[in-house]
Amino acid sequence: MSAVKVTTLSNGLRVATDTMPDVQTVSLGCWVGVGTRNEPAPVNGVAHLVEHMLFKGTQRRSAYRISEEIENVGGQLNAYTTREHTAYYAKVLHEDSALALDIIADMLQNSVIDGEELARERTVVLQEIGQAADTPDDVIFDHFQATAYPSQALGRPVLGSEEIVGSLSRDALVEYMRQNYAGSSMVLAAAGRIEHNRFVSLAEEAFAGLQANADPKGEAAAYRGGDFREERDLEQLHLVLGFDGVGIHDPDFYAHSVLSTLLGGGMSSRLFQEVREKRGLVYSIYSFTGGYHDGGLFGIYAGTGPDEVTELLPIVCEELVKVGKDVTEDEVARARAQMKAGTLMALESSMSRCEQLGQQLLVYGRPVPVDEMVRRIDAVDCDAVMRVARRLRACMPTVAALGPVSGLEDYSRITARLA
Repeated sequence: MSAVKVTTLSNGLRVATDTMPDVQTVSLGCWVGVGTRNEPAPVNGVAHLVEHMLFKGTQRRSAYRISEEIENVGGQLNAYTTREHTAYYAKVLHEDSALALDIIADMLQNSVIDGEELARERTVVLQEIGQAADTPDDVIFDHFQATAYPSQALGRPVLGSEEIVGSLSRDALVEYMRQNYAGSSMVLAAAGRIEHNRFVSLAEEAFAGLQANADPKGEAAAYRGGDFREERDLEQLHLVLGFDGVGIHDPDFYAHSVLSTLLGGGMSSRLFQEVREKRGLVYSIYSFTGGYHDGGLFGIYAGTGPDEVTELLPIVCEELVKVGKDVTEDEVARARAQMKAGTLMALESSMSRCEQLGQQLLVYGRPVPVDEMVRRIDAVDCDAVMRVARRLRACMPTVAALGPVSGLEDYSRITARLA
């Protein structure tokens, strides 16, 4: 009998639980199916600022009271914003799950978004934007995203810009919540020592004031690719080379994940062995995938010195070409094993299971059984890996570089190497 159960309330809120009877904790949270790509350009950053402001006081609790109540029971409360989702979550001892649920429900429905608090928190977020700008191995990914998806919501930064965030009004935050925060666009998930029917009853009461329907706006993903370079006085060049990937519903989604693991997913991967171990050209190099509901990205990050960059990129391009021509069964089996181990190890954490459940319901509309994920990983063979590698190179690449860029060869030369 499955430990996962789902009930939909009358206001459209899906309530899902994953019971883990042998633990003493509960992780729970509300996953909202909107993020940066649902923002109009003039209010870029509003989703993230809303996330901050919901911790700043409700009609029943001050900002201090929110943190005090959760910490009085030894719990943890946090949130994050991505380009497609926003999440508010907590972890507590199982006997305090009702309190954690009440706090999150209160924040989502009754936040006052006080003007004075907004002014202070706006300053905090501006400091966060400044800190990100001073962290080259962080901000390079914003440049990469903007180059892959120019003049699109998907290309804009989650944090927003200093100019826009500095002028966002209370009305803009309230309107964003009105348009996007509703039962139809939310999932309330819990994992741990939880009883489903009781949790549903608590949720019905806690979210009684939640509006049923929202009207999220969002642009379709339209990958473009291109070249971004910024000369900056840094010790290292931070480089991302990327391509048009696949969405989470694409039949090749798991094949892309296996390719990423094989190419740059660990110390045994091709890129790590060839670029770092054999040649010592980098300290850090890895590949990654990012899937949206209607598109995605595949990329390779490397941090290297100005003297090494001339040698680095041709080798990376060569490895990309080679992986589209020949991979071994041993390599694919090792990559599959890494992915399966990561999937199964996550089952030991109530927070991982809670987050997985919330995201799956938003993305797929249903919980995805672990054995189904394992089967899809196991179905990826050598031919699939080579095929998706060739598919990547069929599009225009995205190059984003920050630091001493003078030694980096021009975009047309990089494109020719990948042909």
